[in-house]
Amino acid sequence: MTAPPPSTPIASSILPLDALFNNPLFAGGIGLASLGAAAAVARRTVIRGASLLKRRLLIDVEISKQDPSFPWVLAYLSQPRPAGGFVQSRLTRMHHLSMNTASRSIHNKPLHAQFLLQPGYGKHVIRVQDAYIAVNREKHNTANMQTGEPHETVTFTTLYAYRHVFEDIFREAHQLAVQAREGKTTMYTVEHTEWKPFGEARKKRPIESVILDQGIKDRVVADVKDFLASQDWYVDRGIPYRRGYLLYGPPGSGKSSFIQALAGELDFGVSIIDLSQRGITDDKLALMLTKLPPRTILLLEDADSAFVNRRKMDADGYNGSTVTFSGLLNALDGVAAGEERIAFLTTNHIDRLDEALIRPGRVDMTVRIGEATRYQAAEMWNRFYGDIDVDGKGLERFLKRLEQLELIAGEGKHTKTKMSTSTAAIQGLFLFNKNNMDGAIEMAEGLIPRKYVPEVQQAMKVAA
Repeated sequence: MTAPPPSTPIASSILPLDALFNNPLFAGGIGLASLGAAAAVARRTVIRGASLLKRRLLIDVEISKQDPSFPWVLAYLSQPRPAGGFVQSRLTRMHHLSMNTASRSIHNKPLHAQFLLQPGYGKHVIRVQDAYIAVNREKHNTANMQTGEPHETVTFTTLYAYRHVFEDIFREAHQLAVQAREGKTTMYTVEHTEWKPFGEARKKRPIESVILDQGIKDRVVADVKDFLASQDWYVDRGIPYRRGYLLYGPPGSGKSSFIQALAGELDFGVSIIDLSQRGITDDKLALMLTKLPPRTILLLEDADSAFVNRRKMDADGYNGSTVTFSGLLNALDGVAAGEERIAFLTTNHIDRLDEALIRPGRVDMTVRIGEATRYQAAEMWNRFYGDIDVDGKGLERFLKRLEQLELIAGEGKHTKTKMSTSTAAIQGLFLFNKNNMDGAIEMAEGLIPRKYVPEVQQAMKVAA
């Protein structure tokens, strides 16, 4: 017998592969894997195609909560929509809403509340003109590091062909915001490193309601209006377009009230920084002055407090918990000082201020708003009792009583009286006697400053 030929290595390696591919389980696995790979490729292709189609056919507009228009847009979405057909009315009906309540109270008793329903978090559909718009209000996991308030966005999505509708939406939202603030003055205050509205916008105070001594009010108002009309003049001459005013005088003389009324006259807001507040440092003051809300008057209260902290910067960069003298000067007219600014500084103690502050460029006009004068007392009397004191005899009695108490000088006299009172005190007297002018005259003795009361009482006993 002849022996069989020896097997070759190639033949032995082919036989197992044939057996492997002939195995139905293995062949089925290869088929499934191929189908899975094909499906994955198809899925990615569809996703990419849909994304490309979306970019070509749709347009998104995202509005962050940090943007000033965010509350305007929410207020716009809260407006009732005109009813359409059956399908439209159900498609654009919002089923998830959130409440935004604004309220005011006096002595912890509810006085006024305004309830505003806004679109809640999630997706909604609205119809503007002929365009259907998907609205997605979303709260993010991230938050403001300083306030802890979560970030939030509102996204509008519609067909690219209807992109022009966004211009109409934002124009109407802005008009609604303007109408809501019409006749009101918005007060802003510093919250961390942002300007925030301080409570509800206040009803504009008529400039006529603030009674200053003769000529003072007209002089300041005329100067501010001239400044607002002279921007080109400043720019052409390379002069920084900003104006500073210093109002000084005793407490209750009407400094803050006049600034609020001036803001209403100009249709401006008021941005308030209390320089005596702890935490208002040099860096923070400089930052906030560069971020002033548009069309606002800057009010720096208690300017003399900056002169208390004159310490220089330590090696670690710390220079105290309040504004320093140099920090205030740099913020007003330093290299980083902002443009297009009207600033009012107030103080009760002008003697504490440095000459370096009261110079043109930092303070362009200094005005004393002092104790109540005969003119102011008469004007305030007429405002409160002019309708019942028709013949003016009540006014004569009141002024004569103030003369007897040495609170105002006699008619035609310009000598300074030993004592004085404030317009705030006179207003308080009149408010206590709203419709009783005789009561106001009888209680005029209450206008005497407390430190002079024993002396006056002793004089009255001697006279009796």
